[in-house]
Parts: sequence; structure tokens; C-alpha cells
Amino acid sequence: MISILSSLSRTIHYSLAISVLLFVGLFFLNGGFDFDLLFWSWLFRYIHVLVGIMWIGLLWYFNFVQIPNMAKIPDEQKPAISKVIAPSALFWFRWAAFATIVSGLILSYLNGYLHDAMTLGIGSGGGKSTAIGIGMWLGLIMAFNVWFVIWPNQKKALGMVETDPESKAKAAKTAMVFSRTNTLLSLPMLLSMVAAQNLY
Repeated sequence: MISILSSLSRTIHYSLAISVLLFVGLFFLNGGFDFDLLFWSWLFRYIHVLVGIMWIGLLWYFNFVQIPNMAKIPDEQKPAISKVIAPSALFWFRWAAFATIVSGLILSYLNGYLHDAMTLGIGSGGGKSTAIGIGMWLGLIMAFNVWFVIWPNQKKALGMVETDPESKAKAAKTAMVFSRTNTLLSLPMLLSMVAAQNLY
């Protein structure tokens, strides 16, 4: 067991294997089910939640752990964060954001509410469409911030792109402000998503 858990790759492969076995077990214990629209809706909801957890988890890691503690780290140790940990975390962060948006849009299309949600339920009775639409628009804004504001500025702040010290400091501040903006939007976004699934 220790050999499995000592490797992230093995841990993930075993987790996937257990998930597949669980799925097969549920399939046969339930008398089977069709690979129809309901199945594909379930699959994309599962993917959406999975990558969404990674996205928001990393957003909260940056805002609750990394940013508040950077000032406490001695200067000689900071390159470990800026050269190793932050670039890796930002890789998973931005691609999880992308996958969350894509899987969410596919899910909303499969379930037939993409148009109503994107128009916030105006003209279609509101309620659930308004709630999920608010969540989707907040998610889109947050993903835009990740790809077009936070990531370009983080590349400068982390020295991945050559720039002068003044621009580097400005980029770090911009990245932090937009990361905090996404943290600000994360709770209303999650509230809207959960409300749409449970209050209507």
C-alpha cells in the first residue's frame, strides 16, 4: 500500500481503477442502464465537479496559503515557491479552469438549458435558469481572469517572461488583485450552482 501512495501517478491510476470498478458494480447491481443522454449528462457532471474542485481548490490554496505566507518565507527560500511550486500549481489551475468551463457548457447543452442559462432565464420563466445562469456567467468571468489576466501577469511576476523590476512588481499586484477577485466571486458562483440544483 505504501508503494502505491508514495507515487502520485500510481495513486491516481489506482483511484481511477477503483472508480471504474465501482461504476461497473453499480451498473450490474442496478440491473444495468442505457448509455443515453442521462448517462452522458452524468458523466459530464462528474467531470465538471472533479475539475471544478481542482480549480477552486487551487484558487483557495493561492489565496489562503501561498499569498498570505510569502512574506514569512526567507528570501533565499522564495525561489522554491516562485520557480517550482507556483508554476506547477498555475499549470493545473489554468487547465482546470478551462476544463471546468468546457465540461459545464457541454453539460448545460446536454440538459437543454444552455440558452436559457446564458440569457439568465429572461423570457423563459427565470428561477432555475437564472440561478444556474448567474453561476455560469460568474464562472466564465473567473476563467477569463485566469487565462487573460492572472496567467499573463504571473508569468512576469515569476520571471517566466523577461521584464523590468517595476513591471514585475506591478504584474504581481495585478495577478493578486484578480486572484482575490476570483475568490470573491467563488462563493456566489458556487451558491448559484448549488441553488439551481437543489432549490428549484
